[in-house]
Order: sequence, then structure tokens, then C-alpha cells
Amino acid sequence: AKAAYIIREPIAAAIGADIPIGSASGHMIVDMGGGTSEIAVISLGGIVANTSVRIGGNKYDTAIGEYIKKKYNLAIGERTAEDIKIKIGSAQFLPKEEKLFMDIKGRDMITGLPRTINVSSDDVTEALQNELQGLISAVKSVLYQTPPELSADIMDKGMVLSGGTSLLRNMDKLLAQATGVPAYVADDSLLCVARGTGIALENLESYKRSILSAK
Repeated sequence: AKAAYIIREPIAAAIGADIPIGSASGHMIVDMGGGTSEIAVISLGGIVANTSVRIGGNKYDTAIGEYIKKKYNLAIGERTAEDIKIKIGSAQFLPKEEKLFMDIKGRDMITGLPRTINVSSDDVTEALQNELQGLISAVKSVLYQTPPELSADIMDKGMVLSGGTSLLRNMDKLLAQATGVPAYVADDSLLCVARGTGIALENLESYKRSILSAK
């Protein structure tokens, strides 16, 4: 390669989510990937306040598997745990009439034989409590670091959620209620980082303040 460039993940996610990162006003991005969640406030093309926590989709899947094992004495694989999360998972407990259910197969921890059980969205919400509280704490810590004038911008515009885990039901509602800041899931949130990286590379001159050149 003739030249190499480094772009920080929250910047790439923000560009991919169509956030005008070069403006003077503050913008907040919460990028939730498989391994980590990156939270940042961006202004004038740079990161003003940020944190990164090891809370992501993989940890959610592990938490669901551990919960099912503990509550139902049933061992399930990572793929089954992810399937549960996607199909019936919710960041908040659903009203009784909206609860979701699904049958899952696994290995009985006592008999060692295959067994099928029925789990609910409440099981998933309960299983994810520690991870969700950790995410909320991380978002709050970035809000605490944010200068007052940029905080006002974020209150007006809200925070933008990107990454695969942002697609968990009611994740936007959970973060909005916990912080008092409106939250919105970006369009094509799964692809924001990839899309933003591509846009930045195609427009290096426009984004030069946001990209580091790697010698």
C-alpha cells in the first residue's frame, strides 16, 4: 500500500450513520459491536469525550447461555444463545400481552440427554441485566465528561446507536430512559463502521482532521 490510515471506530460509525462530524455542535455515537461498545461525543471532526467497554454481542450470548444453564439445567451452544437473543431478546421487560416465546433444544445437565424447553423474552432480559447496566454506566460516564455546551446539543439531537447489538429490541428506549437523552438506531446500523470507513477513504481531504496517517 502507498499509504496507510487509521480511523477510530466511533468516527467511522458516526460517518457511516450520516452524522455531520465536522460541525461545531456535539454529536453522540454509541457503537455496539460483537466484542466491545465504543461511546463517543464528536465535535469539529474529533472525539471530545469517549470510553470503550468490553460489552458486546458475544458477552450477551454468553450471559444468555449461563442463565439458561443456571435456571433450567440446560446446556446450549453459542449459536442457540445468539438465536434466542435475535428472535425474542429485549433490553426491557415486555408487557404481558407482548411477551415472546420460543422452544430451544439443549443437553440436560442432570441426565446428559437432549431436552427441549420453552423460554421467554423475560428470560433474556433477566439474563442481560449485568451487561445492560454496564453499558448504561459507560454511556453516563461519557455524558459526565462532555462540556456543557455540547451536552445541550446532544439533548437536542439525541444519541445515535450503531452496530449489531443496537438492534436488540428496546435498546434505544432503555438508554433513553436511563440517561434522559433521546436515542435513535441508525439506518443500516450493522454496516455503519464499514460504510463510514469507505466514505472516509473516498474523501480523505474532507476527513483529514478525523483520520490518523500511519507511517
